[in-house]
Amino acid sequence: MTHRLPPATAALSQVTLIEDVHIITPGRPLQRDAAVEFSDGQIRWVGSTEQARSRRADRRIAGGGALCLPGFVNTHNHTPLTIVRGMVEDLGFAPAYTPGIPQGHWLSQEETYLLARLGHLELLCAGCTTVVDYYRKPAALAQAAVDTGLRAFVGGRIMDADSAELAAGRFRRDDALGQETLRDSIDLIARWHGAAEGRIRCVHAPHAPDTCSRELLQQVAALAAADGRQVHTHLAQSRLEVDHVLAREGQGPVAMLDDLGLLNPRLFAAHCIYLDDDEIAAAGRARINVCHAPLGNAAFGAIAPVEALREAGATITLCTDTKSADMFETQRMAIAVARMRAQGRFVLDAATVLAWATADGAAALGLADVGRIEPGCRADLVLLDPQAASLAPLVDGFGIVVHSGSAANVRQVFCDGVQLVDQGRPTQSDAREIIRAAQQVADRLWARARETAAA
Repeated sequence: MTHRLPPATAALSQVTLIEDVHIITPGRPLQRDAAVEFSDGQIRWVGSTEQARSRRADRRIAGGGALCLPGFVNTHNHTPLTIVRGMVEDLGFAPAYTPGIPQGHWLSQEETYLLARLGHLELLCAGCTTVVDYYRKPAALAQAAVDTGLRAFVGGRIMDADSAELAAGRFRRDDALGQETLRDSIDLIARWHGAAEGRIRCVHAPHAPDTCSRELLQQVAALAAADGRQVHTHLAQSRLEVDHVLAREGQGPVAMLDDLGLLNPRLFAAHCIYLDDDEIAAAGRARINVCHAPLGNAAFGAIAPVEALREAGATITLCTDTKSADMFETQRMAIAVARMRAQGRFVLDAATVLAWATADGAAALGLADVGRIEPGCRADLVLLDPQAASLAPLVDGFGIVVHSGSAANVRQVFCDGVQLVDQGRPTQSDAREIIRAAQQVADRLWARARETAAA
């Protein structure tokens, strides 16, 4: 696969003015009958629709009373795994550990690209403008993000547990695989970091403490210490992981990461379910970033202790982890499972989880100018359907969006000021062709999975 340039962003420097919207952004009250002006990818002015009438603009967009949100920031995803969703939820807690389904090491570069492109299209049309995406064949993920227009933090899945053995529940170390995936990650950083005018950034992404040996994690830790990059991984996502690391290392996964110097504010840890009080305290002291996937966790009956982690000092961000691209649903589920864990106490609220899904996730990733609708911020904007009955009546804005909104309400999406979705459809790609190509990949690999299971 060749490294292709992003699509042209004609008229980016023109002044665009969106009028007649209701702005909902973290840290500020609902702003009714508002307008947003941007150019060169940056928000220049926010005010009232009445004030906007006297302002000059090259392009004026009538919001028609739409709710206007910052683009969502999805901090943990594996877009090629769209191939197993709707299936793995009834079979196992995670694809890599589940027999009888297509496995990541089966995918070619082109197949990875075609599935990642579908995942990025879905994210975009659901209002997500920033995603963390990592898997095998990471260059394909980077290309898919370039082609669809998203801002992406991309990593190569680093691991030295034999992929074929893992799905059968056996942990066998494969040093050649470890070095191959490490090289893929290093090559990704060299070739792709800063691509698409900075929209593509690269991270280190060891798969998990159980699927990476101590020695491989030491190499990742040394690289991260040298270049200061973020490290994205899974942590305490299953009892299988915790038990394996305890047996192998004589300590739990949190303690092992701490020993290796990886438990720090640059760590983004997905799931964080099976933690005891001491591990929660250690994660909080280290100020790690938790990528909370409440929907995926709930699918296999698990609830992460995010309130305890937050109180201990960890930063909470939200992610969909491939099961869905719907960050509205994820916000709702975050509240629901927290209240279940709190035995019915009304912990969390809509404004808090919307911040997790936007500004807090962006800040954790080092994007201080993303996730808010304010002058000086990037023009990442989402307009919802003003005719959606589910989004009325409007009171404080936060509650109706989080408790009643859905990805189906998304009508217009801008990333860095470029309009990528209009009337719910992508503006720079062919959705029909993307879906068709991904379906062909799925048909081939699911047929292989059935043949493998029958052998």
